[in-house]
Amino acid sequence: MLASRKPAVPRPAAPASEPAAEAPAAAETPAVAPSESVKHGRVGEDGTVYVILADGSERAVGSYPDATPEEALAYFARKYDELVASADLLAQRLAHTDVSAHDARQSLAHLKEQIGEAHVVGDIAALEATVSSLEESVAAKSAVEAEQRAKAKAEATVEREKLVAEAEGLAAADPAKVQWKQASTRVRELLDEWKAHQRSGPRLDKDVENEMWKRFSHARTAFDKKRKTWFAQLDEQHGQAKAVKEQLVREAEALATSTDWGPTAGAFKRLMQEWKRAGRAARADDDALWTRFKAAQDAFFNAKDEVVAAEEAEFAENLKVKEALLVEAEALTIDEEHLESAKAELRRIQERWDAAGKVPRNDLRRVEGRLRAVEQKVRELEDNQWRRTDPELAARARSLVDQLERAVQGLESDLAAARAAGDDRKVATLESELETKRLWLESARGNLS
Repeated sequence: MLASRKPAVPRPAAPASEPAAEAPAAAETPAVAPSESVKHGRVGEDGTVYVILADGSERAVGSYPDATPEEALAYFARKYDELVASADLLAQRLAHTDVSAHDARQSLAHLKEQIGEAHVVGDIAALEATVSSLEESVAAKSAVEAEQRAKAKAEATVEREKLVAEAEGLAAADPAKVQWKQASTRVRELLDEWKAHQRSGPRLDKDVENEMWKRFSHARTAFDKKRKTWFAQLDEQHGQAKAVKEQLVREAEALATSTDWGPTAGAFKRLMQEWKRAGRAARADDDALWTRFKAAQDAFFNAKDEVVAAEEAEFAENLKVKEALLVEAEALTIDEEHLESAKAELRRIQERWDAAGKVPRNDLRRVEGRLRAVEQKVRELEDNQWRRTDPELAARARSLVDQLERAVQGLESDLAAARAAGDDRKVATLESELETKRLWLESARGNLS
């Protein structure tokens, strides 16, 4: 490639096919150093300027009337140098700047158009070689850009696919698990990202982009439809929950002043269970209804707690009385000799016990259990005494002893006979049965005594 040269100041050309221009006045002709390009031309005797080609042939390029041969050659040589400078400038842009292949092709086309059948004097072959080199450089740059575009298009396709897949995922999600505010914001963001890709990203193949947009648009439509359906259902559920809770509030407010403590407390428990089953109304409605419900509930239970607190204070005094009575009851002498006096005294204690009234709930089982223990002790002693003195029981015991005695005697006779006969198997059986009957007889005699 030719070295870069500073372009000469242009003058009007006078091609050989056109009338020669008038020669400029001597004073207007600038003094310019001769170019190396002049050696590739000559001036004929008639003033015609020729360029000498690489094969030695010549081509007329024009004339410069009223100028010396040197001035004529210099003029056409400067025009050549300007073309070389343009070619060198394009080469520098291709090598050292981010000029696009499109701009480079346009610049090269303009340069080739200028060269065409240019009326210049210079190394035409070198200039043509430079142009060929530029064509190769532009082609190489075009190939690189095509590869970059293909890579960018593939990456953009992947990015678009991610946007589409995320939109489809949001559209297919379970409505009950979707955070609708965040999800709706994300769908809008996805659309903005899609538009940004279209504005500044690589262009995708039309059929690919159309298919992706179709999927993306369908996902957005499905998401919006599902969101509207969900909130319509939610509004319906909220309305139903509100109606149920309004009824529960009315019931609670009607019970708030009740003094039927037990049944009303149970009723409030039922209302609370129904409240939980009713679900949520809209937030503002739900909060307002809950405030009314809780106010009614608190009014009842606060009144109940005041009554219970007063009762507990009274019951605490009753407890002191009953604990003193327990000390008396547990000090009674309970045996056969003093049974009747113990029973009489216990009855008096029981009467005073009933008159003392209720005790605190937490102490009820403890004190009642202690009194029951004393009563049980008296009852057991009574039962034992009755069993010993009951004629019918004594007769049954005597009859059982007699039966067992006869059975034992019979077995003893049978055992003696078996031994005498040498029947070892029968002996073993009778011995076992006799042993059992003797144990029963011993027990029956003990009960009889």
